[in-house]
Amino acid sequence: MPAHLYTFGYEGFDIDSFISRLQTVGVETIVDVRELPLSRKKGFSKTALGECLKRAGIGYFHAPALGCPKPIRNRYREDGDWQAYTRDFQAYLATQEATVQQLSKFARSSTVCLICFEADFNFCHRSYVARATMRAGGPQVQHITAKTVFPDQPVRLAA
Repeated sequence: MPAHLYTFGYEGFDIDSFISRLQTVGVETIVDVRELPLSRKKGFSKTALGECLKRAGIGYFHAPALGCPKPIRNRYREDGDWQAYTRDFQAYLATQEATVQQLSKFARSSTVCLICFEADFNFCHRSYVARATMRAGGPQVQHITAKTVFPDQPVRLAA
């Protein structure tokens, strides 16, 4: 089976429908790219999520180094400036080259899905992580939504 690199946000899903969607697409391993894998949504904190995925035959790996650092998240919460968030997160991500390389290698041998909360992949750091992984030799990026899978097409922000 060829390797794939997906992204998926669990916003709007309960744990059962989320896992069902992953299975429909053929995901073998989840890479959780939340810095802190905690959630108020039942089933989506690290331990519970890992257990649910294991029962479903899907692997789980937490990659905190690929999460968005708290100061960048807090600044975005305060000012809502997506361009600044993007710039700051990409600068941070550039310091995580070894982790991105490891993810790229892993994604070439398995169907991997990067997960985070945000439903809209256009406004979530997981898209930047996925693109960096692809540039490092990983598979093409695709984004899972409730009803379809989209090929990656980065949004161009006005300067």
